Amino acid sequence: MKIDLLPAAAGYDRAITVFSPDGRLYQVEYAIETVRRGTLAIGIKSKDGIILAVEEKPRKLQNSEITQKIFQVDDHIGVAAAGYIPDARSQVDNARFFSQSNRMIYDEPIEVESVAKHLADQCQQFTQYAGVRPFGVALIIAGIDKSGSTIYLTDPSGTYLSYEAVAIGSGADQVTEYLEKHYKKDMTLEDAAALAIESIYLVSEEKEGVQHIKMSQILNDAKLLAKVPEKDIEKYAAKAKESFAKRQK
Repeated sequence: MKIDLLPAAAGYDRAITVFSPDGRLYQVEYAIETVRRGTLAIGIKSKDGIILAVEEKPRKLQNSEITQKIFQVDDHIGVAAAGYIPDARSQVDNARFFSQSNRMIYDEPIEVESVAKHLADQCQQFTQYAGVRPFGVALIIAGIDKSGSTIYLTDPSGTYLSYEAVAIGSGADQVTEYLEKHYKKDMTLEDAAALAIESIYLVSEEKEGVQHIKMSQILNDAKLLAKVPEKDIEKYAAKAKESFAKRQK
């Protein structure tokens, strides 16, 4: 009786807790690929605060007023997600519980880095134990605390890093190059919002309108996450098109 053996990589492909001979965890890599296939999410710091922007592709009969990819963790912390969004909801719920527990115990708002590290630790645990799968989502965690405005990125591997501006999801590599060229630390909140929309237009199939763009902001003074109204997004979009046209000359 002939037995067909699996290819060398296939066995490691099925086991989350086992490294392949070349030092890879394939299931974690597949989870990161899920993030790359998600729609774009962007976080940008400015001198006035932080902008979170995402691209969403609602269906014709879907209520587009509800944002699916930007979440509030605490008054001063917001999250933008790319990848498998149900996993994002699970992580955000965990972050909310962690944040509120800190407020009840210590009677002060939690630091943004503490939330990022907590979620990254959870991601790492889901790469180490049998019977679970990695989270198929990456999160941009942005907020303003006593140390100032900060943006962190977590991914399915359990890594967390701090950024001035960051993009995740489909087209993130191209957008990251664009941000590296045009981002300035002293830019205003309006300029940051326009740059975020420019970046979305750069890789999106939709080059007109703002129905596919959702945005939130956290101002340095208020330290409160707030949804940006569609009329303001339209204003930023007009500025984005002007800036993009100038850069092409």
